Amino acid sequence: MAGGLLLGVAAATLLGAALPAHNPGSSFEDPPPDKIVIKVATVNGSGCPAGTAAVAVSADNTAFTVTYSDYLAQAGGNSEPTAARKNCQLSLLVHVPQGFTYAIASADYRGFAALQPGARGTQRASYYFQGSPNTEYRTHPFGGPYDDNWQATDETDWAQLVYAPCGVQRNFNINTELRVTAGSDPSKVSFMTMDSTDGDISTVYHLAWKECPEK
Repeated sequence: MAGGLLLGVAAATLLGAALPAHNPGSSFEDPPPDKIVIKVATVNGSGCPAGTAAVAVSADNTAFTVTYSDYLAQAGGNSEPTAARKNCQLSLLVHVPQGFTYAIASADYRGFAALQPGARGTQRASYYFQGSPNTEYRTHPFGGPYDDNWQATDETDWAQLVYAPCGVQRNFNINTELRVTAGSDPSKVSFMTMDSTDGDISTVYHLAWKECPEK
């Protein structure tokens, strides 16, 4: 995506219904009473060629959505060997109003898969802040025969959320991946997309907020 995409919205209320209820002992603040601005620093990968991924922020600042239009991995038949794995790395600059920080609480992935008997499909994602040694990985396998939409959700326990460092601008990186292996009959194609048969599909990342400690 050339030049990056800049989107700003007004903040609103508490974490919405899209997020699971937090533990009684946890303390989470309202989303900040200002703007959150997400700028796409880079979009790289075989699963998101230039111009095929877009990012938008929800009106209440509790989520952002990535939409793909050309994210497909396939194996079998006349598929190229490199087609069996596709990935997309998003590097996001997130402007957070002073005094607040955020974490990714959950992520929803959707797509379509047509897997022959014996074929395997895998959706994987990793999450990390620039300069941080902490990287979170989540993997979701699918087995053939399978011919339907698929959905996968990555969730993090509230006590284990990794928040952006307070007072420091750090890129947030998300690396997603699709892998497909050929089935019992390698002459038949198996594939997995991170989009749908009737148009683009969205990946939604839900945010959790908290106030930074006073210095």
